[in-house]
Amino acid sequence: MNIGLDMMGGDFSPLEAVRGVQLYLQEVQIPVTVWLVGDEDQIRPMLQEYAIPTASVQVVHAPQSIGMNEHPTRALKEKPQSSIAIGFQLLATGKMDAFISAGNTGAMLVGALYSLKPIEGIHRPTISTVIPKENGKTGVLLDVGLNADCKPENLNQFAVLGTLYARHILGIAEPRVGLLNIGEEEGKGNILAQAAYPLLKENSQIHFIGNIEGRDILLDKADVTVCEGFTGNVILKLAESLFDITSRHKIESEYFDRFDFEYYGGTPLLGVTKPVIIGHGISRGKSFLNMLKLAQKMLETDLLGKMKESFVG
Repeated sequence: MNIGLDMMGGDFSPLEAVRGVQLYLQEVQIPVTVWLVGDEDQIRPMLQEYAIPTASVQVVHAPQSIGMNEHPTRALKEKPQSSIAIGFQLLATGKMDAFISAGNTGAMLVGALYSLKPIEGIHRPTISTVIPKENGKTGVLLDVGLNADCKPENLNQFAVLGTLYARHILGIAEPRVGLLNIGEEEGKGNILAQAAYPLLKENSQIHFIGNIEGRDILLDKADVTVCEGFTGNVILKLAESLFDITSRHKIESEYFDRFDFEYYGGTPLLGVTKPVIIGHGISRGKSFLNMLKLAQKMLETDLLGKMKESFVG
């Protein structure tokens, strides 16, 4: 298993990326090589400092890096030797099995779509986020920002992708799918919600339970919640603020601690042919650890193979 990591992506890289690799290699129980893509002159001294076993890593020199505020498409064209560009080259050619970055989100999305292409049959890949439930369980919400505007067929496909993710990564045997809406009754909502409802209802690949409202998202009503990316991103950012607020006010809560993004690591891009995980720009060691663990689990469960099978024909 070969997992690639952009060592230059994120506000605290490469230091925190190295710390994440150290934590991961201390935990991993199977043969894995972590491909470290970035400025070799910066990376190698840190590998020695943190006693990273050289047999477990492969350093790939990338003299350029893409800044957080750079235009994604332009940056990828103008910086072919950047850590993100080289990472996708290695992923597309099969040298790496998965690729992770906490760098420029737009560049990661553009790189994935141009280098890997969507799984055949999928109209639009999607990004999801894990939602902590009040009772200690977890669910998945998608889309959370990649597709601000959607068609009903997109939400129907998101439901299938979310179901597979919940089943194989979150361990939920029969995930319940809910359509985010402004009312529970069939026929409620805007044109998108009204048109998506019958598609979800007729989809034999999912267990559709109908509409759910905003108040249900943090309760154990649905395991997979689907919506267009505009609404999903608003919910994601609101959820992130809950952890920030409780931390600032020194409110100790085991539940609200689970809203810390580092708890989950990163956001997977679902619907492309290989695992791509996008981390938060302020990721630290714990986040990189959890992104590496997520990539490993996606590969071990052959999640993308199962997604391909679901869209055959």
